[in-house]
Amino acid sequence: MQSKRVTAIICGVMLGLVPRGQAQFSNAGAAPLSAMTVPQAQQMQPGELASALKAGVAERPLVLQVGSRVMFAQAHIPRSVFAGPGSQPAGLQLLEMAVASAPKGKLIVIYCGCCPWNHCPNIGPAFKRLHDLGFTNVKALYIARNFGDDWVAKGYAIDKGE
Repeated sequence: MQSKRVTAIICGVMLGLVPRGQAQFSNAGAAPLSAMTVPQAQQMQPGELASALKAGVAERPLVLQVGSRVMFAQAHIPRSVFAGPGSQPAGLQLLEMAVASAPKGKLIVIYCGCCPWNHCPNIGPAFKRLHDLGFTNVKALYIARNFGDDWVAKGYAIDKGE
């Protein structure tokens, strides 16, 4: 039943029947949220983010890695912040701390890249939490396969370590 509701919401957003930012991500008693619950209009492609990172400091998005700390230490998007795994309560608390001082309209881009998009356990819960906190300009970086293939191998900039 929940998957039908999520599908209806996503379709409604895509068709303009539900205004962006107004979709409800109720998940009480249902399976965990996945990246597939993020509306396509609120997804960002890697090349688009790479370009946005070259903008002036004021226009640059706040980029948050919502996957594992091990992955972040191995390679991450420059100037991104480790915000904890979105699939875990402690990770969602770290996420809340990472955005505590951010304006509600600031462009925030979350990413994980642990696995293929349709299997990622971290993006959906992190996206929902930011939405629930009132952030109105949240995008999820669409990583089709994994961070290595869809960011690193494409030659986009990375940093290593904490």
